[in-house]
Amino acid sequence: MADRIGMPPETPPETSSSSPPTLTSLVGGIVEDLQRLIRQELQLAKSEVQQEWEKTKLAATSMAAGTAFLGLGGVLLCFMFVYLLDAYVQSIPLWGWFGIVAAILMLFGGLLLGIGRAKVSQINVIPPQTAETLKELTEPR
Repeated sequence: MADRIGMPPETPPETSSSSPPTLTSLVGGIVEDLQRLIRQELQLAKSEVQQEWEKTKLAATSMAAGTAFLGLGGVLLCFMFVYLLDAYVQSIPLWGWFGIVAAILMLFGGLLLGIGRAKVSQINVIPPQTAETLKELTEPR
């Protein structure tokens, strides 16, 4: 029994004449190896695509949440700062304070969107190992 722990797998009994392998058995072995290699490469590609998809989902979720909070916070802060500044500095009209506060919030929002864009640029649509393998396979020899 080859499946017992500690037992070596059984080897087929040797024939009485030690003849070299036939061409058919050699080609069959090569085909099996090629099939196994292709299956492994497809599994690697699938794994890499899944990893990149997870990075994409995380970046998109982060950017969407950041944008939503930026919008809501911007509106609330805008009103608060405008009325606060208008109460203490009355030399600028209320509409002027609205413009100043909105400009500051837009700069901050642009900074956050720039950070999200940098994260998106780190995502590889084509997995690097798979691309390298395909490149090697398609290069003429």
